[in-house]
Amino acid sequence: MIAILKAVHIIGFTIWMAGLLVLPVVMQVYGRRREMQTQPGFDEFRWLTHYSYTRVVTPASIIAIAAGTALIFAHHVLTVWMLAKLVAVSGLVLLHAWLGHVIVQAGEGRGAYKMPPVGLTVAPLLVLIMGVLWLVLAKPDLDALVAALPAFLQEPRGNAIPANLEPL
Repeated sequence: MIAILKAVHIIGFTIWMAGLLVLPVVMQVYGRRREMQTQPGFDEFRWLTHYSYTRVVTPASIIAIAAGTALIFAHHVLTVWMLAKLVAVSGLVLLHAWLGHVIVQAGEGRGAYKMPPVGLTVAPLLVLIMGVLWLVLAKPDLDALVAALPAFLQEPRGNAIPANLEPL
């Protein structure tokens, strides 16, 4: 069961990252074409970006995150490197959401929307991907980093949960 979860997680993560890397490039290539100014060219651009984002990249991200969450509970991995990995994955989710916003803006702008530079998406994406891979493969000892944090971040405060945050 664990091997299947790992395989699903890795496949989902790979498709997710490939989509996040390719979509900005595709948007630049299609966004600058002369045919983009015609209705059929715009329809093709909108179909390609929208459907690849909603039908391939987003489901792959959900599958990767769900399988990864299941693996955390299956292996009981609650170490510092895993928390650092979750922070990096949160950055990937933010880039994913921003790319979705850019796709919507480009689709509604009908060629009037200026596409952001590819490097604005690809550079931080590559840094986060390399960070996730390094954290997973090296499983570094980050206790020195935790020890460098201020004391108030290392200890629970002992306060009760506010009433408006308590579960039903």
